[in-house]
Amino acid sequence: MIEARDVDNIYAVPEAYSAEGLDNEVLAAFGIDPGTAPDLATWRLINERVRNPEGDVTIAIVGKYTGLKDAYKSLIEALSHGGIANKVRVNLDWIESEVFEREDAAPFLEHVHGILVPGGFGQRGAEGKIKAAQFARLRRVPYFGICFGMQMAVIEAAREAGIEGASSTEFGPTEEPVIGLMTEWMRGDELEKRHLNGNLGGSMRLGAYDAVLAGGSKAAEIYGKTRISERHRHRYEVNMRYRNKLEAAGLRFSGISPDGLLPEIVEIPDHPWFIGVQFHPELKSRPFSPHPLFASFIGAAVEQSRLV
Repeated sequence: MIEARDVDNIYAVPEAYSAEGLDNEVLAAFGIDPGTAPDLATWRLINERVRNPEGDVTIAIVGKYTGLKDAYKSLIEALSHGGIANKVRVNLDWIESEVFEREDAAPFLEHVHGILVPGGFGQRGAEGKIKAAQFARLRRVPYFGICFGMQMAVIEAAREAGIEGASSTEFGPTEEPVIGLMTEWMRGDELEKRHLNGNLGGSMRLGAYDAVLAGGSKAAEIYGKTRISERHRHRYEVNMRYRNKLEAAGLRFSGISPDGLLPEIVEIPDHPWFIGVQFHPELKSRPFSPHPLFASFIGAAVEQSRLV
């Protein structure tokens, strides 16, 4: 009989089951000699950091589905992995983005050490996410925009650069489509075409795509290389026709698709930590191998915690 008692955190499960002898029972069922005892040193290190952190940081998640936190489960875990990498506990402050469309963002964000705007679909709450990006930019608070969160940061930068009416075609017709539905892109050597009137799934960019990082950029420093592959799930892209205007205003396009057509990462070089990514890095993060962007973001939040 194998007991499955409650544990204080999900990463304690492997140790708990091993202590009950589950691993040996599984091997015996398959007729495999157990050999040497399993090496659980990595799991012990993870649990030590979870149980005895050296500090705390607070991250505001400004989202659209905060009433159903399971919608952000992979994001929650990736932030936890970033905390493990930095030996800190990550406290999450959930904020419905629509609040910022009615109220000043400052009282909600002045105390946090980092702001993360995650993915989402549709116009609801979009202006609130734009205001969260604006607060992070002006107050120099670490900002991490993922997918939709990157797009809203780009719209905010465009408006700051004097592109009045900057918006996304996802929200309807606009004279300044800083964000738009791209109907063609490359996967390897093959050109994929999608149709504007196609169904949602058929018009999404899904799966792993490569990106080339600019040398000397924050992104390249974080990854430690200039060629990466990340997972995507989105319909709309940042419009490269606005690149020159946006870069002249201080927003750097630091990650681009290999064909040079699709922006993958944007950043503000003179900001402590302001990065937006078109992909979903949380999907590749693991407790024993935190995604470098999340590890760096939480590291920046640690530095911010010393300033507030």
